[in-house]
Amino acid sequence: MDVADLVDIFQAFGPVRVKRMFGGHGVYRDTLMFALEVDGTIFLKADDSSKSLFEGAGARPFAYARQGGRTVVMSFWSLPDAALDDPAEAARWAELAFAAARRAQQAKMQRGMKPKLKPKAGAATRKN
Repeated sequence: MDVADLVDIFQAFGPVRVKRMFGGHGVYRDTLMFALEVDGTIFLKADDSSKSLFEGAGARPFAYARQGGRTVVMSFWSLPDAALDDPAEAARWAELAFAAARRAQQAKMQRGMKPKLKPKAGAATRKN
């Protein structure tokens, strides 16, 4: 699958940017990656709010084997087949994926802004 194919699939979703990565492509809207294409399969970002919708549509999670044989399952699920030929359906799934990507970004920012409540074990503390 090439860049033009990916842009075409998501045309009803709006303008997307495609970057080559991991032997496939990352698909972005604004600064958020909401889709990943690997070996001709499109995977969309999912989370606890949307995962059951992907499962119900017969989608499968993106997984890969790491060095040492451990399998890693990521929070990306395959685009349902019906959406490949239906731009409106692809846009509907892309909206779900983009919303999941936004929630993940917000959670990451909140985690980064939390103050440390206690020092790490073995860390020196200052007494006045």
